Amino acid sequence: MKLYLRIYILFSVFVFFTSCKESNQIKQQKENILVEKRDAVTPDGPKGMVRNVRQDKNGNILIASFQDVFRYNGKSFTNLTNNIKSPSFWDVLEDRKGNLWFATKDSGVYFYNKKTIQHFTTQNGLPSNFVASIYEDKAGNVWLATGGGASRYDGKKFRNFTTKDGLSSNAVTSIMEDKTGKLWFGTRDEPCYYDGKKFTAFKKINGKTFYNVWSIIEDQKGNIWFGGSILKDRKGEKGDTLVLEFGLWRYDGKTYTKVSNRGTSIILEDKKGNIWTTGAVKPNGYWVLSRYDQKTLYDKNPKVTEIFTLKGMGMLCGILEAKDGSIWFGSLAGVYRYDGMTLKEF
Repeated sequence: MKLYLRIYILFSVFVFFTSCKESNQIKQQKENILVEKRDAVTPDGPKGMVRNVRQDKNGNILIASFQDVFRYNGKSFTNLTNNIKSPSFWDVLEDRKGNLWFATKDSGVYFYNKKTIQHFTTQNGLPSNFVASIYEDKAGNVWLATGGGASRYDGKKFRNFTTKDGLSSNAVTSIMEDKTGKLWFGTRDEPCYYDGKKFTAFKKINGKTFYNVWSIIEDQKGNIWFGGSILKDRKGEKGDTLVLEFGLWRYDGKTYTKVSNRGTSIILEDKKGNIWTTGAVKPNGYWVLSRYDQKTLYDKNPKVTEIFTLKGMGMLCGILEAKDGSIWFGSLAGVYRYDGMTLKEF
């Protein structure tokens, strides 16, 4: 039996994207400030699902979990969102001014300047209250990947970009700026880039259509890496059923190369040039943290090391290389740190 549309567990949470409304109007934000009383210091880290892991300029680890956002200083955890009720957090970002941004599944985004928290939603200009990821470009603009398009915040107002502007899909999953200044967008359909004037979509890989792109990075050599799937076939037993081919692709500016058939939800390049990914080995399969050896990346069959395997109904999420070279990654049960020798669960 063919493998029909079986988006493994990470992707299922994006289904509600299809119900998100489109909006490309520029709106002035309204003041909506919550006074932050006090951060809560605790020896315990996140107990639930960790969606992403980052590092601030002081070397602290920032952890976005469904329950709360935590800061880890190497000894204890500080809950940064203990006064925010209900939201499921998907991402965290420290901008160049030291402010923190918290993305949520259905409550928009929170802005924390270490004294107060400001809350932005569709009422303040966002195209959707689902914010999958946050990115700061070289100019200092903060970009939000949302369920209703991409949103750029310049410190005063939001400017939203949707399919009406040329974006390939309003269900945006990731954003990345390359060395030339192009902004790349991963979406539920094709990836695309924005050169400041127009969007250009990548509709085909070797004659096949992109369907889902969950992660995009640029490596040290200027190659663009995509994690997601392409449409192999539309033939099904009942109706227009999609048959997908998952994998990891590399784009050198001219051609695409499929590096692996493994499902890829997150991609990271470390300082040595190795490529790290999280994803299912195959649809509905077990999840793996994998490392692709930089010495064999351009071989027909690059060397892949499975660092950590999570079997059963598990999932692995965001990846971070910390300043000390250790690798941090999230899971359904919390966060892990790998120092090259041992794996520690928090």
